[in-house]
Amino acid sequence: MSVFEIGMLVGFGSAWPVSIYKSLRARTCKGKSLPFLIIVFLGYISGIIHKALYSFDAVIGFYILNAVMVLIDIGLYFRNRELDKKNGVL
Repeated sequence: MSVFEIGMLVGFGSAWPVSIYKSLRARTCKGKSLPFLIIVFLGYISGIIHKALYSFDAVIGFYILNAVMVLIDIGLYFRNRELDKKNGVL
């Protein structure tokens, strides 16, 4: 288990609750990049797979938590896109 890996995951992970909150409040997908969210999600999935297969330790929990938060933000992107369509923004 690396303290630096945990620090990286906590650092990056601390941004997701803010992003989720903004997505909930804004109710628009403007300013969001779906390809970026998917790339980040796949990165976390890769980290989970690596931890599960080669280096299993408690850090996997941070990867899972971050992946779930990104997945929530992806879900909010689609919800907000539908709201944009309904409101004639897209």
